[in-house]
Amino acid sequence: MSDRQQASVREVTQDEAGRRLDNFLATVFGGVPRSLVYRVIRSGEVRVNGRRAKAGQRLELGDKVRVPPYSAPDAVSPVIGKLPRALVEEAVLYEDEHLIVLGKPSGMAVHAGSGLPFGVIDVARAIRPDCVKLELVHRLDRETSGCLMLAKDGVTLRELHRQLRAGTMNKQYRTLMAGRLPQGALTCLAPLAMVPDGHGERRAEVSEEGVEAHTVFAGEQWFAEFTLANVTLATGRTHQIRAHAAHLGHPVAADARYGGPEFNIKAKALGLKRLFLHAHELAFDHQGKRLRVKAPLPADLAMVLETLAGKAC
Repeated sequence: MSDRQQASVREVTQDEAGRRLDNFLATVFGGVPRSLVYRVIRSGEVRVNGRRAKAGQRLELGDKVRVPPYSAPDAVSPVIGKLPRALVEEAVLYEDEHLIVLGKPSGMAVHAGSGLPFGVIDVARAIRPDCVKLELVHRLDRETSGCLMLAKDGVTLRELHRQLRAGTMNKQYRTLMAGRLPQGALTCLAPLAMVPDGHGERRAEVSEEGVEAHTVFAGEQWFAEFTLANVTLATGRTHQIRAHAAHLGHPVAADARYGGPEFNIKAKALGLKRLFLHAHELAFDHQGKRLRVKAPLPADLAMVLETLAGKAC
């Protein structure tokens, strides 16, 4: 770590208005581990208009944000090799002058941190150096594959965030779940709270003190001990699908954190080596039209379904 920075007060500009506090600070700090951003927010060192704030708070034009002293990393930019650059380049599903939609590969985190020198956003900035304001619109877990949006300018970022908050953006996932789901839609409205898991991480748990969460599961294909389901998210809480699936008694296949060991052994026997959760489709308003982008099911997950179909014959 190098030079110690000084505390400062930053006034939120038009381009920054509407951003989450954590994303705003990550940009200001530039390259620090994401864990540092959350740590300084939780400690109360960050203030918005003189008050403590939460990571998810949306900033408004003219807000005054106290940015605490922090240590900048010695390396200004992570070293990103040819392979991750090629993977992200090949993952582009849609691109125009305002945004990029990627089919994020499983195993690639969206942010650096927890021992990872770079995330998808860092790679995207490296392969699109002219997009100086490139930012993530939303997130996906490291193991989750599929549609991930990045905005190239502040206006697009704010508009897509508005659609996320208003619920007009449609996000659909495909997942393999334990057991046989009933016919028709299965809705879960259980509120979720993030709690320590006892191993230095946090997990989502159903709690009356949690925040609103709304997930709709719909079976697509039924097997003896599994169901392939389409999942629609009306809210976007951390680990929402995984926590709600487990709460309903149908955990996601190969989910080491929320799934049952016995079921996961059966899932791995099918050749499944990672969480079976894929962000299948995004639909949103963009430049005066309704845009729909789909990410094909990756080969490793498609192969598991072929194995299951073969067993059913």
